[in-house]
Amino acid sequence: MKNFTDTQSNDETFLQVENLHMYFPVTAGLIFQQKIAEIKAVDNVSFNIRKGETLGLVGESGSGKTTVGRCILQLQQQTSGEITFDGQKLNNLNRNALRSIRKKMQVIFQDPYGSLDPRMTCGDIVGEPLVIHKLTSNKYEYQDKIAELLTLVGLNPNMADRYPHEFSGGQRQRIGIARALSVNPEFIVCDEPVSALDVSIQAQIITLLEELQAKFNLTYLFIAHDLSVVRHISDRVAVMYLGHIVEIADQTELYENPLHPYTKALLSAVPIPDPVIEATRERIVITGELPSPMNPPTGCVFHTRCPIATNECQLEIPELVEVKKGHWVSCIKVS
Repeated sequence: MKNFTDTQSNDETFLQVENLHMYFPVTAGLIFQQKIAEIKAVDNVSFNIRKGETLGLVGESGSGKTTVGRCILQLQQQTSGEITFDGQKLNNLNRNALRSIRKKMQVIFQDPYGSLDPRMTCGDIVGEPLVIHKLTSNKYEYQDKIAELLTLVGLNPNMADRYPHEFSGGQRQRIGIARALSVNPEFIVCDEPVSALDVSIQAQIITLLEELQAKFNLTYLFIAHDLSVVRHISDRVAVMYLGHIVEIADQTELYENPLHPYTKALLSAVPIPDPVIEATRERIVITGELPSPMNPPTGCVFHTRCPIATNECQLEIPELVEVKKGHWVSCIKVS
């Protein structure tokens, strides 16, 4: 059967993730710790991202979205699988080789409060990557670059001497974005960058990210659990559930024609600002709790909560199949 990653030619693919697994060991014992189980945070995930596009990665908390992003950045070494970035395989690169790659790959963290060192000034936070990667040759060039980066994200360069606690949540996230941009990256993992912000501020940050993408031809992996946010910024959307990708499609196709029952349920929970449509549209309620990734269900991982599941769904894990051009679904009930 045709593999998902086979559908993209090498000249289209900027980032390729193939058969990614990330299992965390569970140990017991105070002195001689023994492995007694493992948490399957990511279980056989594959996808591509094209140059200059945004892939939205959505799902409930605990579905493995952030772990995928951390594995791509090699902040965690995957259990198995292959990650290829701009034609270079990232598996088992040494520290020096990985450092040169990291100038091209950056991250914007979820928490604008916890991701900034409270003992460093705004300028030092933004400028630290410049020092680490030796991107400026003298103090004046360093200061000019910091001022340029702060202006780029909508902050006054005169704020460079302030500490994180003197900024609002939205301003702190702008500092995090400026830090990510400081090394001129080509690819950024946006790990729920607006989930901790007020709705009005979310819109401002999303607009900023879109403007920066257009200006610098950036490629994004945009991780979120809010489908309404993902819709505004993504070119394609991948839906994760319990370590598996269950559906991938173009943004318009996924929102107008969702096929997997989990995607349908997620979209039915998104409010629509039209009271007539909101009152008459179909509601799909997911019952039960998210299973533990330490003991996932047999077969389709969603069958314990799926409204259309049958006994057959418990027997084998469904493959991600292309049911129409560019629309992939992992469900034996969809064809």
